[in-house]
Amino acid sequence: MSTPTASPAAARARPPRGRRAFRHRPALAWFAALGSAWVFVLVTLGAFTTSIGAGMVFADWPLSNGSLNPEGWLADAAMFAEHSHRLSGATMGLFTIVLAAWLWLVEPRRWLRALGGGALALVVAQGVIGGQRVTLDALHLPGVAMSVGQMLRIPHGILAQVFVCVLFAIAAALSRPWMARDAGFGSAADARSSGPGAKGNTGGQTVPPNLRRLALAALALVFVQLVVAAAMRHNHAGLAIPTFPLAADGGLLPAQWDFRVALAFAHRALAAALVIVLPWLAIATWREPAAPRGLKRLAAAMLVLLATQIALGAFTVWTMRGAYVATAHVINGAAVLATVFLLAWWLHRERIEHRAGWRPEPGAKTPAPTGETAATARLASSP
Repeated sequence: MSTPTASPAAARARPPRGRRAFRHRPALAWFAALGSAWVFVLVTLGAFTTSIGAGMVFADWPLSNGSLNPEGWLADAAMFAEHSHRLSGATMGLFTIVLAAWLWLVEPRRWLRALGGGALALVVAQGVIGGQRVTLDALHLPGVAMSVGQMLRIPHGILAQVFVCVLFAIAAALSRPWMARDAGFGSAADARSSGPGAKGNTGGQTVPPNLRRLALAALALVFVQLVVAAAMRHNHAGLAIPTFPLAADGGLLPAQWDFRVALAFAHRALAAALVIVLPWLAIATWREPAAPRGLKRLAAAMLVLLATQIALGAFTVWTMRGAYVATAHVINGAAVLATVFLLAWWLHRERIEHRAGWRPEPGAKTPAPTGETAATARLASSP
């Protein structure tokens, strides 16, 4: 008598057990959170290196003056900034390799394993672009003021912001609140499967589509702002409009225009738009009854960071791009992006997990969730 075997569809639908069981792993979650914190060390050192013009203090790569421990680097500010940036980048690379491998070994969610692979690809790309920024610094193209190496500073800065978002996405998806059944914003699927009185059910309330769209619009606007900021910073256009808040002639618009002035003005115009959009997003989040308390606190933190960023931008102009103020402006900008991204990411939590979740075979019954298996059952019971 032959033993019945499960169909391929049933195998795909069944939540993995054993090593890849869907459960919270504190060690992995803390490791991902540590990587998300370390990336700000990397951003800080990179921003400070640019602020003091130390990007080419070593003309070779990957070594620094032919050594892993170049002579005098601890005593010279420029050498310290650039070499520390390289060392922190190498550390970030090791972090990411371990994180991607760990996710591949134990994480049942395919999309999250892919995200770990994406983080690894990004950190490799960042290392290569950073190296080429040094080795191609002497290569010039006809009719272009910047060398090829100098032009590579712009994508290097932009990819750094993308990398921040990817790390925060991974850390959030591994956190206990994300994986908990009662994390808030219960879906209509939960209402049907669990009933109105089930623990963690919010009565079938879903994230309002308008709130999701607003969060995505805010995130896109912040990212565009950071792209313009990277272009402005590396084209030395930060003081193309040397006064703030008005132009040098006392008007809102500069009297004379060129590429650098246009970059500086675009940066200010986008900042003004964010002063409207981010409070709008925060108020919409606060007014949403189904929003968890943590999201409302995150929205408040977003506004604090926004106010800090506006102040730092003003002081960057008033101090004629003082190195410490300009560096703080870059760091805080990355924090604004991370906060807005995290808010938008969390607002899409149900959609992300349910679209990628396991689905039972037609007619199969999903057992009532108990204890640690609650989150797994929630994914398995999605329609």
